[in-house]
Amino acid sequence: MTTYARRLGIFSATMAVIGGIIGSGVFLGPEVVAARVGSAGLTLATWVLGGLIALAGAFCFGELGARRPRAGGGYVYLREAFGPLPAFLYGWALLLVIATGATAAVAVTFASYTVALLGVSARATLPLAIGAIALLSAVNYVGVKPAAVTQNVFTILKLAAVAALIAAGLFVTVPSTVLYRPLPPSAAPAGTWGVVLALGAALVPVLFAYGGWQQTNFIAEEIIEPERSLPRALVLGVAGVVTVYLLANVAYLRVLGVSGLAASTAPAADLMGRVLGPVGRRLISAGIAVSTFGFLNLVILVTPRVFQAMAADGVFVEPLARLDPRYRTPAGAIAFMGAWSIVLALSGTYAQLLDYVVFGDWIFFGLTVASLFIYRRRDLTAVPPLHNVERGPGGEAYVVERGNGRAFRVPGYPWTPALFVLAAAYVVVSSIVANPSNALIGTGLLALGVPVYRVARRNQVLA
Repeated sequence: MTTYARRLGIFSATMAVIGGIIGSGVFLGPEVVAARVGSAGLTLATWVLGGLIALAGAFCFGELGARRPRAGGGYVYLREAFGPLPAFLYGWALLLVIATGATAAVAVTFASYTVALLGVSARATLPLAIGAIALLSAVNYVGVKPAAVTQNVFTILKLAAVAALIAAGLFVTVPSTVLYRPLPPSAAPAGTWGVVLALGAALVPVLFAYGGWQQTNFIAEEIIEPERSLPRALVLGVAGVVTVYLLANVAYLRVLGVSGLAASTAPAADLMGRVLGPVGRRLISAGIAVSTFGFLNLVILVTPRVFQAMAADGVFVEPLARLDPRYRTPAGAIAFMGAWSIVLALSGTYAQLLDYVVFGDWIFFGLTVASLFIYRRRDLTAVPPLHNVERGPGGEAYVVERGNGRAFRVPGYPWTPALFVLAAAYVVVSSIVANPSNALIGTGLLALGVPVYRVARRNQVLA
């Protein structure tokens, strides 16, 4: 029987964490936060708060990964804690839109910036996006090591692009900027309640910007000594990104000011343009192209492991459960994901579909961390098993690979996972309140997975 190969060390795992977080958000998104809080101090405070919540989640996923170092990550934890249906719906959401739609969207973003840099016709955007998906699918097909090397290279390049942005903002003087000038005075909403509301509204885009590190748990079965390496990679990677995001926002505020940042539609380009002129804008455009290409590779690297785990459980297309005997990769799942992502890119519907279901991602995000409470409760009553078989809530039997559950423990339990679950609930509620019609449509799309699951389970029984 072909199994996954453990070929990724802590460096590659950490690069996967960083690459899963940093996409185009740090270059294009900070203006939303500044506009919602209205002051430099609160802008930075929001990014700090979001970073603390992301670190809380990283600690929780570190323990979950140490307990269950299995391919599929959150799918496995949800299946064992809450049963097969919630786990399937998570995989269904990833397959239908969240991962595949993100792949299409990021590929088009990469292609748009690349076409502009090369000065070729905009008609080349879609073919280039499809070519990028196909190319990276092929790289990931031939082994996790080539995919990881690609990921490492592009993560380092994107970090270099962000470092250039930070250096330009902090150390290069321009006529309108005095080096190390004081941050702009506060223009925050008046009163304690006003500040709380402003922070809450700004926290939603910040948490989305910090999202993505949980994807590294999808490839736990290919990490060397995952019980130790995965928690360290998660904490190191998230802590590194928090530092980078804070420095980037300090750079934005020093060059653009809080009002200039809030009014900008492309803060990275505006900063580099003010400091270095047209050359700076081209440099940051290249940085965004590199960053999105690296993020695209990461999504194609990790997500097919979820589909392979679903197929192995008999709730998805059976051929996707097989690993390539030569490359030991989920070849069918990679090809399937690439093909569906290309269909979404061609249809042009990915952006709207993502708007519909993005709140659902945070439902499963919170549920996954909440599964830690169930694992801990089982620890108190568990009898040492004679074999690696466990029963789910519905009585289903699962063969599990047991990690060393005591190799890593979440500090500050139960408050640390509780903080993250509350933050996830806040994001979900805020998304629903902000656009209830989108949430209703998204709920319907997720609910479509229920009959699909029922049919798959019936076919499994009949087989």
